[in-house]
Amino acid sequence: MGTRALAPVFVRLKLSLLRNGLRQSSGRTAAYVVSVVFALLIAAGQLLGLILLRGNDGAATLVVVLTALVALGWAMLPLFFPSGDETLDPSRLVMLPLRPQSLIGALLAASLVGIGPLFTLCLVLGSAIAVGHGAGAVAVSVFAVPLALLVCVALSRAVAAANIRLLTSRKGRDLAVLSGLVIAVGIQFVNFGVQRLNEAGGLSALDPVADVLRWVPPASAIGAVDSVSEGAYGLAVPQLLLSLAAFAALLYWWRRSLVKLMTAPDGSTIAASSGPARKESASGPLSRLLPAGRTGTVMQRSLRYVWRDPKTKAAWVTSLAVGLIVPLVNALQGNGSIYLACFAAGMLGVQMYNQFGQDTSAFWMVALTISSTRDAYLELRARAFALLVITLPYSALVTILTAGLLGDWQALPEALGLSFALLGAMMATGAVASARFPYSIPQDSAYKNVAPGQAGLAWISILGGMLGGALLCAPVIGLSIALHASGANGWTWLVLPVGTAYGTLIAWSGVRLAAPRTASTLPEILTAVSKG
Repeated sequence: MGTRALAPVFVRLKLSLLRNGLRQSSGRTAAYVVSVVFALLIAAGQLLGLILLRGNDGAATLVVVLTALVALGWAMLPLFFPSGDETLDPSRLVMLPLRPQSLIGALLAASLVGIGPLFTLCLVLGSAIAVGHGAGAVAVSVFAVPLALLVCVALSRAVAAANIRLLTSRKGRDLAVLSGLVIAVGIQFVNFGVQRLNEAGGLSALDPVADVLRWVPPASAIGAVDSVSEGAYGLAVPQLLLSLAAFAALLYWWRRSLVKLMTAPDGSTIAASSGPARKESASGPLSRLLPAGRTGTVMQRSLRYVWRDPKTKAAWVTSLAVGLIVPLVNALQGNGSIYLACFAAGMLGVQMYNQFGQDTSAFWMVALTISSTRDAYLELRARAFALLVITLPYSALVTILTAGLLGDWQALPEALGLSFALLGAMMATGAVASARFPYSIPQDSAYKNVAPGQAGLAWISILGGMLGGALLCAPVIGLSIALHASGANGWTWLVLPVGTAYGTLIAWSGVRLAAPRTASTLPEILTAVSKG
């Protein structure tokens, strides 16, 4: 069956699956309709804004950069949302008697149906209108606009086909869980870039970047329209040819990926044919670095959760990234303070909360090993040690980087003392909250962190604990304020040893306080963390 016959079938298949999916629930239909309306409004506003930009000196620079950014978004989208469009998953088609060449045309046609392609079409069309002047530019736009759209879609599909086995594996699901973090970090960098542009005097600061992107497909297609408008026909031809060559190369890459997907065995088949999988040694390099006994065993288990469990990994990576971005971005913007480095300690200290909920229903195996207050104390202490292996050096690193960017080395010991005191307070309140307000973390959804009916427990645990942690830091904060108020700025280094000792003492006290509660309420904790 050829592409001409397959394409309508795949388009109808996609529309049928979309329609049947929306019929499953009214909430899903409402959410889809709202997202469509919202996307259409943005697309229309974007198109209108680009048209109004026509004749502006910075129009060419802006549209070239925007087209390149949209293409980058198309390339990244399948990596973070591999299951966003199940009709385009090529692994579902491997058993059909279809040739890759025919599949490419049909999948490409189906890929052009949706909100994303419409949004991209509005952007590239508005870009062509913004920079197109004269009949020659209009003629080139007729070819350049659909070419830019096809390059974006083919790029997305080629990336998805080349990585589909990874994206449908556990590591791929981990990547999808982290997509929100990438978006949040991206927004911070976009905000920082916009502020820098305003300081530099407008879009002219992007001219060097745009000069390079004019030769990078698919932005080169829009660059060709601008070149024709400027009368540089000799530049327009190679720019168009670059986008056309990129489209052909992407189709070739896509075809090779489909052939490999249809003919080569996957990892599970290879593993099954090569005999039993090699079991990981219990005495790895990590275990040799940790203390012996129960403490080392619990620390190893907690650190493995951080590396292997998608929910735990996402929480840690988010805390690490946000704890670094907030102080450093503010420092780069020139309005930061070294005390913002404490944000890293606060973000990482939150990981001590709901320790037993992170085990989910597997907590019953841990509960079997706790028969006394001493056992509970050793369990909580070891979990706190595991967190401190990461949080202590990371908090110190963020504080040092912030001091370096601000040039405020004199305040470094004080900031370190405050960070260590806050970290100890968060360890203390986190241990108590874990014992008194445990709740379940659902594993059936990447976007649910609290089981139904337990949202109140989660809010009490985290918000109450964070407020308590801030109050517990009051003595160290008071010492810092008193030293500055009395003019004894040369003695602020005392906050470092005081904060370190105080943080150690308060963390130990919190674990000691939580241990009896943990030992006496194990059945209640097990019931709470096993819900959902």
